[in-house]
Amino acid sequence: MEKFSALLLQETDENVTHSIQEITTDQLSEGDVLIKTSYSSINYKDSLAVQKKGGVIRSYPMIPGIDVSGTVVSSSNDSFKPGDSVLVTGYGLGVSHTGGFSEYVRVPSEWVVPLPAELTEKAAMVLGTAGFTAALCIDGLEQHGLSENKNASILVTGASGGVASLSIGMLKKAGYTNITALTRKKESEAALKQLGASEVLLLEDFMPEKIRPLGKQDFDFVLDTVGGEVLAAALPLISYGGSAAICGNAGGIGLNTTVLPFILRGVNLLGIDSVNVEMTKRKAIWKRMAAEWAIADTALVNEITLQEAPQTFAALQQGAHIGRTIIKFS
Repeated sequence: MEKFSALLLQETDENVTHSIQEITTDQLSEGDVLIKTSYSSINYKDSLAVQKKGGVIRSYPMIPGIDVSGTVVSSSNDSFKPGDSVLVTGYGLGVSHTGGFSEYVRVPSEWVVPLPAELTEKAAMVLGTAGFTAALCIDGLEQHGLSENKNASILVTGASGGVASLSIGMLKKAGYTNITALTRKKESEAALKQLGASEVLLLEDFMPEKIRPLGKQDFDFVLDTVGGEVLAAALPLISYGGSAAICGNAGGIGLNTTVLPFILRGVNLLGIDSVNVEMTKRKAIWKRMAAEWAIADTALVNEITLQEAPQTFAALQQGAHIGRTIIKFS
C-alpha cells in the first residue's frame, strides 16, 4: 500500500509535538481488520492526548483518535468482509493502539462494531465516543427509574460539551420533557433550548458559596459530565431515590461530599465507563442510538479536515468548544 496521512504524536525531552506525516501500514498497531477511515471525531480525551502530561498516552510515537468509522479493506476474521461499514470506539484506540486520526486504521476484530443499517458513517462519528457515553448514562439512569417518569426533572451538567449536548438531544428524542442544562456559557442558551433543554442554568447562578450536605430536592436525576465541585454541588439536590450518572472529570477528579445524600435519601451514584464495554451491550447501545435515540441530524456539529484538528484541541482545552467536531477523510 502507498503511503497515507496520519496525525503523529512524538515525544521530545520537554514536550509532545504533533504533525501530519506520511506513513505506511507498518507504523500501525497490530490487528486483523484494516479499515479505510471515512470519519473520526475529536473528544476532550483527544485534546489531553496531545499534551505532555495529559495522562492519556504513555508510549510514543502514537496516532491519537479514540473514534473511527469507515469501510473494511481487509480482514482475516470471516465476520468482516471488504466494503463492510464499521465503527470502533474505546478499548485502546488512540491511547495505546494507533487511532482514528489516520487515513487507515488497523484494529483487532474484537473491537469492531458493524455499522447499524440506520446510521451513516458520518452520523456514527457525530455520535462517536461522546454519544456512546451519553447513551450509556441514559441507559443507566433508565435502569434506576428514569424510564418510569417522562416528566422527571433531569439536570445535565457541562451542557455545551459533546457528551452533555448529545445527552440533551437523546433525552428529548426519548420523550423526556423536563431537562435542565447547566452551563457556564451564556451564549449557548439558545442552542441548548433548541436541542431540547426546557431550562438553562448558568453555573455562576447554580454554585452556592458553600455546599450544604443536603439541599432542596430539585432534581430527580443528574447526568454529570464535569465532576469536581459541580458534582459535589449537584448531589445534595437529588430527590429521594434518585440517581446521578457520572462520566467526566473536566472539573477535576476530586469529589468533596458527604454520605448524607446516599444514606438519608437513597441516592445512587452510577459510574459510567465507555472504554471497555462488552460487545453485546455495545451493539445494543449503538442500535438504540441508531433508532429510538437517533439525533445525529440535529446535533451541534462542526466538520473539519485533519489539518484543522489542532485548533479544536486548543478550543477544548480552553473551554471554548461547543458541541461536536468531526474530521472528514477524503
